[in-house]
Amino acid sequence: MLFTFETHQIVLTTLLFVWTGFVRSGLGFGGAALGLPLLLFVHNQPIDWLPIIGFHLLIFSGLTLRTRLNNVDWNYLKRAGPLIVPSALVGVFGLITFPNQWLVIFIYSVTLIYAVIWLMNWSLVSNNNWLDRMFLVSGGYIAGTSLTGAPLMVAVFARNVTHQQLRNTLFVLWFTLVAIKMSTFALLSIDLQFMSAVALLPTAAIGHYIGLKVHDMILSNDTGFKRVIGAVLIFISSIGLYQVINI
Repeated sequence: MLFTFETHQIVLTTLLFVWTGFVRSGLGFGGAALGLPLLLFVHNQPIDWLPIIGFHLLIFSGLTLRTRLNNVDWNYLKRAGPLIVPSALVGVFGLITFPNQWLVIFIYSVTLIYAVIWLMNWSLVSNNNWLDRMFLVSGGYIAGTSLTGAPLMVAVFARNVTHQQLRNTLFVLWFTLVAIKMSTFALLSIDLQFMSAVALLPTAAIGHYIGLKVHDMILSNDTGFKRVIGAVLIFISSIGLYQVINI
């Protein structure tokens, strides 16, 4: 895919994959949620971008976890998994079967909701078991469809997993969900965009490295960071929705 782009598309794509790598390691989640809406302006086919994002997530989460598997809350993952994984599989089916226009509208709509929540400094807070289950099932479905379900699941994991184990535990969850999605793509002979993913790996690595370096700084100013990103994403998602609805 990448090799059929014009020069300006390649430049934009390169910069955006630096951004996705930065967000993924800097926040511990959100590479797809904050990157995919932007990538759709370059090429509006989610099914082409998601394998690339998934491939990078497998690589970088694996690298991050290689010496940290002893600092993962495996017990909570075992409790949350039966709620998340089946709904994620349903979401993957939706990704494969829904018309592209529906998928794009879905992605921009979900992003717009997150953006408003971040801009207004509202909290996605889960404070009871019923809400936990709803967030996990919904987040799993959205992750299966578009890899943008992280904020919902993070709201639950943040309440049930210690701060010291949270990022590593989330990386295990992302790795598992993406492995399921990529395996499904392979079984259905969907193009995994392997060459494009490899070509973009160095740029994502730059972002990943920067994100690791400023992770603590971002967390110390989490509200300000999310408010700025929320304002930008409201603008982007609104334009995206306008364009796709008026096609």
